[in-house]
Amino acid sequence: MTTPIDIKPRDIRFDVEQARPGHWLGGDPVGTAVFNALSLTFPDGERLFMEAVRNYRGQLSGKLLQDAKDFIAQEAIHSREHHGLNGVIDRERYPVAEIEAQVKERTTMARSRGPMGMLVSTIALEHFTAMMADVFMDNPKIFDGAAPDIERMWRWHAMEETEHKAVAFDVFMEVTKDWKPWKRYLRRCLAMAIVTKMFSRNICLYAARLLEADGYEPRAALKAVDDYVWGKPGIFRRGWKTYFAWYRPGFHPWQHDNRDELAAWQAEFDGAVAAAA
Repeated sequence: MTTPIDIKPRDIRFDVEQARPGHWLGGDPVGTAVFNALSLTFPDGERLFMEAVRNYRGQLSGKLLQDAKDFIAQEAIHSREHHGLNGVIDRERYPVAEIEAQVKERTTMARSRGPMGMLVSTIALEHFTAMMADVFMDNPKIFDGAAPDIERMWRWHAMEETEHKAVAFDVFMEVTKDWKPWKRYLRRCLAMAIVTKMFSRNICLYAARLLEADGYEPRAALKAVDDYVWGKPGIFRRGWKTYFAWYRPGFHPWQHDNRDELAAWQAEFDGAVAAAA
């Protein structure tokens, strides 16, 4: 199975200044901290994903090669826009530089594992972003009260993450086509187990550090973040069906075909690109 849609890089710029006043998610410090923590991981993370796929472009052809090019273009724009959003977080108040340094340390470690290590980390993290994009599509109230262009930015990002959710996976399957099936299965499951622990833990720790700058005690900050991501609204918890599908032998991201749900957002943002042009 391969990606059943065309991937469209949409060069859209958002008014990130709307986030400058602070708690842009309806005045909620916890939700804002969680999404800011996610955003702080994206510029370096997206660059890692781009490199991981680019390393193997010489082994690709046809639609998969074009998908890889479009994946890289989408991720480059995502990195740019989140870099802009991160730039308006108050660095005198919040430990932004500290978190960015920790993210860079972790992406450097991922690169040290070589091209295949980078690629398996990428396919696992791309499954996480696709899972969260599903949650956003199914639960738009998560962004109730958000600054309008920041809300649009997160939906645009979720839409494009869904469009390209299988590209890195397809690259992995292509470049390991001579591996025994059990070896590919074990490698991707091991990667997902490690990424699950590290990604969910790190996002919670980063968000808690941001909340501490808002006056929360460390233990209360971590509890508030855990309640948000695992309780209500549960942006990690709600995606469990998508998450566990990964562990099926023969899994492919587009076995969960959500093109119908995606269509309205695609129409909205394709229209925005056309209007700008």
